[in-house]
Amino acid sequence: MSAAALSRPLVSLALPERGLARYAMLALLAISGTLILTLAAKTKVVLGPVDLYLGNLAVLALAAAFGLRLGLATFLLYLAEGAMGFPVFQSTPEKGIGIAYMMGTTGGYLFGMVLATALVGWAADRGFDRNPLRLFPVMLVATVLILGFGFAWLSTLIGAEKAWQFGVAPFIVPDLVKAALAASAVPAVWALFTRR
Repeated sequence: MSAAALSRPLVSLALPERGLARYAMLALLAISGTLILTLAAKTKVVLGPVDLYLGNLAVLALAAAFGLRLGLATFLLYLAEGAMGFPVFQSTPEKGIGIAYMMGTTGGYLFGMVLATALVGWAADRGFDRNPLRLFPVMLVATVLILGFGFAWLSTLIGAEKAWQFGVAPFIVPDLVKAALAASAVPAVWALFTRR
């Protein structure tokens, strides 16, 4: 592989080099990415007292696969869909829709996901997505950003003790597992393409 190919994210393998076809594919990927984010947010895994959703896994994996620009554009499009009232988030429409839902208990997590997407995408653009041992620490920091901003926002709404008890502590181990899965999946796909 050339040095230029090593500085591009995984999605670059599917993109035409230039022209209208490239922009059409970027738009298709961004829209497809928002569908993946929506499905992940709605997918619930019951492992105990807290229902776990796959949203963080999708955010981290898409950022690693798409890189900074497309990853961030995709997540911002997802947020715009939610702001317009589309039921794309975990508990929509049951617990509200639009801006009101986004400013509720999940507001900090959503902001943390924007920063996490930017960080993981930036790392992917620099080749971290080829090696799980390089990508996993980035995923850990991204997970801390999501939980940290979620905790900070939730603390203003329900207090720090309850925010930690209900909004952080039950998710630490599952989110570490999601980070490990995302950090393994993208390099595994790269390895498949490298072998070909």
